[in-house]
Amino acid sequence: MSNRKMITAALPYANGPVHIGHLAGVYIPADVYARFQRRLGKEVAFICGSDEHGIPITIRAKKEGVTPQDIVDKYHEIIKKSFSDLGISFDEYSRTTSKKHYETSQDFFKVLYEKGKFTEEISEQYFDEQAGEFLADRYIVGTCPNCGNENAYGDQCEKCGSTLSPSELINPKSMLSGNVPILKDTKNWYLPLNEYEDFLNEWIIEGHKDDWKPNVYGQVKSWLNDGLKPRAMTRDLNWGVPVPLPNAEGKVLYVWFDAPIGYISFTKEWAEKNGKDWKDYWQSENSDLIHFIGKDNIVFHCIIFPAMMKAHGDYIMPKNVPAFEFLNLENDKISTSRNWAVWAHEYVEEFPGQQDVLRYALLSSAPETKDNNFTWKDFQTKNNSELVGIFGNFINRVAVLINKDFEGKVPEGDINAPELEEISKRASEVKNFLENYEFRNALSAFMNLARFGNQYLQNEEPWKTIKVDVEKTKHTLFIGAQVAVALGNLAEPFLPFTAQKIYDIFNVEQLDWTSLENSKVLIEAGHQIVEKAPLLFSKIEDSVIEAQIEKLEQTKQNNKKTNPNANPMKEEISFDDFAKIDLRTATILEAEKVEKADKLLKFKVDTGVDIRTVVSGVAESFTPEELIGKQVMILLNLAPRKIRGIESQGMFLLTTKPDGKLSFVTPDDSNVENGIEIG
Repeated sequence: MSNRKMITAALPYANGPVHIGHLAGVYIPADVYARFQRRLGKEVAFICGSDEHGIPITIRAKKEGVTPQDIVDKYHEIIKKSFSDLGISFDEYSRTTSKKHYETSQDFFKVLYEKGKFTEEISEQYFDEQAGEFLADRYIVGTCPNCGNENAYGDQCEKCGSTLSPSELINPKSMLSGNVPILKDTKNWYLPLNEYEDFLNEWIIEGHKDDWKPNVYGQVKSWLNDGLKPRAMTRDLNWGVPVPLPNAEGKVLYVWFDAPIGYISFTKEWAEKNGKDWKDYWQSENSDLIHFIGKDNIVFHCIIFPAMMKAHGDYIMPKNVPAFEFLNLENDKISTSRNWAVWAHEYVEEFPGQQDVLRYALLSSAPETKDNNFTWKDFQTKNNSELVGIFGNFINRVAVLINKDFEGKVPEGDINAPELEEISKRASEVKNFLENYEFRNALSAFMNLARFGNQYLQNEEPWKTIKVDVEKTKHTLFIGAQVAVALGNLAEPFLPFTAQKIYDIFNVEQLDWTSLENSKVLIEAGHQIVEKAPLLFSKIEDSVIEAQIEKLEQTKQNNKKTNPNANPMKEEISFDDFAKIDLRTATILEAEKVEKADKLLKFKVDTGVDIRTVVSGVAESFTPEELIGKQVMILLNLAPRKIRGIESQGMFLLTTKPDGKLSFVTPDDSNVENGIEIG
């Protein structure tokens, strides 16, 4: 096994924030693995960055009426900060609009071009005549031929997960204009993937059958069994890395050509800053390349990118691609378009200081082998029952009792006690699970040590034995201190903020993993701990969880709206309440401005019942003259109230137009008599 680990995490699109699905399916497991490998003493490069050239970027820019650069600048910073706030320990987090990335991806393309690895092909592609441009796959929508979803994209159906091409869509339409696009000839450069089938079969199907995850191996095998076809590595777009060839104006590198090269360009940036040689990580057999991705990226990381690197000739192949399945939210698929998500940056704001609670909850529900589900109630239970009740409770009891009974100094105990074997046992379990990308099992093994510690204290009852057997109490708390320090060290890959709190409480430094597996004494007798230890975790109350559930419920209601600008429905009333309302047709007889009131007009209104005065704040939308003689609807039995000293005896029915101006609700029949009841 190599001493060098080149670890990558899928590049998030910089068209929106990251959510818990991204965190659980890629970034937190990748961070756990990177932290763990550092603890083993490996040379780790943990690399990621914002993917800023995807079609989702230009789609978001068009929706918001800004430039693609505005979008990526905004979301790159939001994403980068979210990762930092949640303790994702990237060695380099960059972006695909960087100068180094443009140079690296263009150089990569030129090497393949000069080696004759591309074919130039003229093909028919969809063209929007009204917009005057060729349509990228994501700008074409139509009916999925597999599941009938009418909103499938030209490259993928998000409902059934099928990978598509625009020509497969039924009734395709342009997202730019809504028109039916035409087919038009265009030239692009293709990588003939079919020429790499033998290599891919030998490398993956024969070489990784036993050590790659079944979902990854199975998907790749299916693709290879179906036969590979040439795939365009350039696109007709105006946003992306320009194709570095003459006469290639208006063409950019296909996003799935330039994006994975980002891993290389970002490593170069990191290496330059830290006096490293990037080639040691990408072009040396003494380096293990590991890609952490979601299952929707398997084909790109296991077929297209490896074929590109094979064509180039200088790069190593991935040792493993531990792809995760999808995480659902409250039994529904996470959807950015429907805002059905828990956003990372919002969580950090709403749960200050509780980053590790989210890391723990997502790791314990990580969708390793099948889709899994996140619920706020489960989140609360994991915090209150496991983190507070088991882990935090044990650490707190050990620290409090050592301070209370032994002046904050770790008491003496038997260094050969059998209980200490539990530490090395759990450390080895965690190690074995993490080396096999079994994050949920690794987390359980870590928590089993906390359970052991709690049970040990419960059995030994040092709060009682201190009164009758001081020596026994010393030994109990000596063992407790060893377990507590071990827990801090084992927690670090999973819960880095909590681990640091434990180091601070027990006044110790972080240990390497070998010490956890082999050393019986992790903190010496007589070692001074802090006098007042803070609680590691605090209970999350029902009201906090109910607020989050209500937030999601509001999202559901918003998704049902036919008009996204409509305000939510007001509090429900009974039929009897409604029956009390007296709405009538009326005619405005007189209208004039109210002195020293810019928004108010005073009206005399014929209600059919009487002639009365009404004061209304419509002066910014109407002149008095244009309202005289207008038929309106009036709430007749509203209790009178004084406005600027004038008694107003009713209320008009009004609506607000998109431009903010008011509009009267009027009868359909302009000749209706005054005083006709409405209801």
